[in-house]
Amino acid sequence: MNFTLKDVSKMIDHSLLHPTMTDDDLRKGCADAIKYDVAAVCVKPYFVKETAEILAGTDVKVCSVIGFPHGNGTIQAKVYETRLACKDGATEIDMVVNAGKVLGEDWRYVKKEINAINKECLKHGAILKVIFENDFITQDKHKIKLCKICSIVGVAFIKTSTGYGYVKLPSGDYNYKGATEHDLILMRKHAAPEVQIKAAGGVRTLDGLLRVKELGCTRLGASATASIMAEARERLGLSHEKVTSKPDGY
Repeated sequence: MNFTLKDVSKMIDHSLLHPTMTDDDLRKGCADAIKYDVAAVCVKPYFVKETAEILAGTDVKVCSVIGFPHGNGTIQAKVYETRLACKDGATEIDMVVNAGKVLGEDWRYVKKEINAINKECLKHGAILKVIFENDFITQDKHKIKLCKICSIVGVAFIKTSTGYGYVKLPSGDYNYKGATEHDLILMRKHAAPEVQIKAAGGVRTLDGLLRVKELGCTRLGASATASIMAEARERLGLSHEKVTSKPDGY
């Protein structure tokens, strides 16, 4: 599987969402996003306005997370948060669904929430990515239903994870899987063809990126952008035109 360097970079949503990141960290992350010419940079809502100023004149999109990371705000609060982010300059919104409502199979509520936020995005010319958080939503039937709802509503993307979906187990350990091949295959199968897939969580290598692309993803949420791009440049060799995936290594 061959790709240009830009094919790789434009699959990446550069993630700047760790809770301990300072403003200086975020500014440096935005500079990296410009350096690597990624698709978008995902930032915390309070930093959207400054991110838009930093990225002005570039080809990198501004993405804000909404209801992040657990999705438990009211519909009204999520819509308002979306409105503010769009007014501050976000053109992409990554929103976390209410996992409790999904697990309780309150599909009327789930559809109402996704539809309300999608409408708010469209008012401002933004696109919506709906984060399922599959580390919380473990049954395939629930993921399939979410795919169908998102397809009916007409969102731009569905996304596997926040990257922060940790749940404390009875043993005291924390579960975390992120974007699994099983989930990506399932989501691509059950979402409408026009709904794109974003993988997020645990993919930190070039081969991981190429594998999720092979499975039908068009975006990858990544904090390991620098190392992925370094791998890509190395694999390009002297031509600096092609990136070839290895047969294994996802």
